[in-house]
Amino acid sequence: MISQIFILSSKGDHLIYKDFRGEESKDAINVFYEMVTALSGNQPPVVMSHKGLNFIHIRQGGLYWVASTNTNPSPFTIIEFLNRLAALTKDYCGSLSEKSVRMNFALIYELLDEMVDFGYIQTTSTDILKNFIQTEAVSSKPFSLFDLSNVGLFGAETQQSKVAPSVAASRPIMSSRGEQGGKNEIFVDVIERLSVVIGSKGVLMKADIQGEIRIKCFLPTCSEMRIGLNEELSIGKSELKGYSSAVRVDECRFHQAVKLDEFDTFRILKVCPSQGEQTVMQYQLCDELPCAPPFQLFPSVEKDYVNRVLIFLKLRCDLPPKSTALNVSITVPVPKGSTSMSQELSSPDQTAELQPKNKALLWEIPRFPGGAQLSALFKVDVPGLSSASLLEVGPVSMSFELPKQTCTGLQIRFLRLSPTQTGLSQRWVRYVTHSDSYTIRI
Repeated sequence: MISQIFILSSKGDHLIYKDFRGEESKDAINVFYEMVTALSGNQPPVVMSHKGLNFIHIRQGGLYWVASTNTNPSPFTIIEFLNRLAALTKDYCGSLSEKSVRMNFALIYELLDEMVDFGYIQTTSTDILKNFIQTEAVSSKPFSLFDLSNVGLFGAETQQSKVAPSVAASRPIMSSRGEQGGKNEIFVDVIERLSVVIGSKGVLMKADIQGEIRIKCFLPTCSEMRIGLNEELSIGKSELKGYSSAVRVDECRFHQAVKLDEFDTFRILKVCPSQGEQTVMQYQLCDELPCAPPFQLFPSVEKDYVNRVLIFLKLRCDLPPKSTALNVSITVPVPKGSTSMSQELSSPDQTAELQPKNKALLWEIPRFPGGAQLSALFKVDVPGLSSASLLEVGPVSMSFELPKQTCTGLQIRFLRLSPTQTGLSQRWVRYVTHSDSYTIRI
């Protein structure tokens, strides 16, 4: 049983507040924000208590999504509800940000009225809610380097007629009512997150891949969709036979709506998609990387003069020549007490800065073509530098995006809708790999 639901910005601004039972005062918002900001670290506990009032929260889109209760419901139920509320807000508003919530506050209040009655959850189904929601969304198109829905990398890069606009998947699901911009489209994203640890001698020490197949549907009606995966896809080591170049994952999980009667034989997923976004399949591959690591680093750390450290980094991109890595960011810890830095970069589009508070230097590369090699020389001034201070340099951490790439090799063979849609309906498939944790030891 939920007493209150509120949405806060990262600065504590009150965006949405809904009191279902009148049992607690509005001061609970300030109490929660003071508690969550007083904690050290970036991962505060999901459940917190204050004088008998329990706060359960998640953080998505840079916002706090909070439910308060003075009873003891299942925390997992409330967390799942908050995740579903955030997903519905994204579906109905088009994007998940402070700006979109402010612009669509009336729509979100209408959603809450239909989803919760006197603190009891009624429904979170998009198919049910769309029959009652009447408020039109106000479109907001924020730009974010890490928002998958804003990366305009659909289709082939040489055929402009087959490329979707960069904000095509970032629109409200109900925007087609009375608007000319609504199209019958469906987007299928194969998203992988890569965790890698590379030793100081360039040896791969750890590699994990977490992946998912996510769909976002703008079709008014679709009884069934068939998604064909690689025919040679094997699950677990026991299914891998012979020496063929099979695509393998250790395990996978499916959405409850996915029908698997053709999966074992033909590797076909059948699902009846509802309007909005949903994850139909999740998979993982542990302790193995089917392809070469996308980046190799060749570092050199030396002491120069009395109070200066020379850090030379040579970074090589081992992607295929026609591929490109985007938004590459390299963070290098430096000795504490570092005061200033000068740099020599190999191309003008690169940037670098010293972050004394984080005791690190940041090197950013907006685009990194496959097969290319870039270098940088950093001269860091450290008063009172000693030989032991050199041990504080490293390990290096990287973040990046690899469009049109999957490390496992998982591919969508076909995407078929049944029955055949009347009028023009477009289907888009996109592959993106993100770095979850990419660490290189020096």
